[in-house]
Amino acid sequence: MKRFFILVALFVPVLLNAQAKLSQSVIDDFSNRVAAHYQLPHDSISGYIAEQLTRSGNAGLDIDSTVFDLKKDPVALDAALKYLYQYSDCNRQRFIANLRSLDLQTNSVFPIATYTANKFKGEVKALLDDKKDFLTTYTGPVTGKKPPATIAEVAAANQAAATAPANTSTSAQENTATTTDGSTAPVANTAPAADTRNWEVRPLFQVRTPEQLLEMYGASNVTQHDAINLAGDKEGEAYLIYPDTDNELEVQFDGENGNILTFSHYPSKWKSPYGIKAGDPLDKLIKVNGRPFKLNAFEWTNGGMVSSWNGGALEGKGVIIVLKANNTGDPKQYDQVTGDKTIRSDTPALKKLDVIIESVAFKAAN
Repeated sequence: MKRFFILVALFVPVLLNAQAKLSQSVIDDFSNRVAAHYQLPHDSISGYIAEQLTRSGNAGLDIDSTVFDLKKDPVALDAALKYLYQYSDCNRQRFIANLRSLDLQTNSVFPIATYTANKFKGEVKALLDDKKDFLTTYTGPVTGKKPPATIAEVAAANQAAATAPANTSTSAQENTATTTDGSTAPVANTAPAADTRNWEVRPLFQVRTPEQLLEMYGASNVTQHDAINLAGDKEGEAYLIYPDTDNELEVQFDGENGNILTFSHYPSKWKSPYGIKAGDPLDKLIKVNGRPFKLNAFEWTNGGMVSSWNGGALEGKGVIIVLKANNTGDPKQYDQVTGDKTIRSDTPALKKLDVIIESVAFKAAN
């Protein structure tokens, strides 16, 4: 009997700490399978994980880059497992079935199931309650994504677009019209050339030098100027891509603090994070954040700047937004939202002022 208790004393700690850590091969397997499924249209599991990562802030600014390479981000990896466990109603057997549906290797399933169930066993009630709240606003998976392009891929795509001939017909004889005398005459194909430039913003978060910008977009499409803050003070140097056009984009290198990308022109072709662009209406911004937020009143210091996301989806995401009111002719409405104060984005007066995003900046850490 004494020997039995000695054995228990030896093995219980081992059992309690079982699967306290995943092997690198298992991590790589899970990361690769989630990335593969994220490329499938309407994939429910990877779509659910991605949306929860976005709302929780565990994905950082660039959700796609995070989901495509979970193995490089231990915090995001653990969060992904937690949200897959939540997706499975915190039921171990259902969780195992969902892991298998991701086509994981057989020897990866049990270690992940054990690790996840042990790690989040104290959060089951909170996870289930959070899932109920989440599903009230979740509109379904947005998947079918492509892996983020590299700097070299962007440069190649833009170079190809710059050297491509105009999209006009080289065989006018094939395009004819009937004239009044019954004969035919060639008609030139005047359809505009397709714009095949790369408009993804994500690769710009990888850029570290002005030379890389020149490589990606060409010397004729990049200019340097002073970076000016809202108070009108100089804040170093910045670079404009496609300056003086609707697609103008400012890039500021901020060393270890990360790059800052600022949009203040619209309409723009850039595919920006969270789908937020200059010119977007206030209602869209509230919807993306998932709840009303606070902003500085207009006509004052930092007027129109969002001052707090109130714990919404954009909280802590490095999104800096300045709003403006297009309809300022009604003093009864406009005076309610001006001066030295903060106001809520759901203030009734704002709805009548045609408030839109004047500028939006995305700050990504290195």
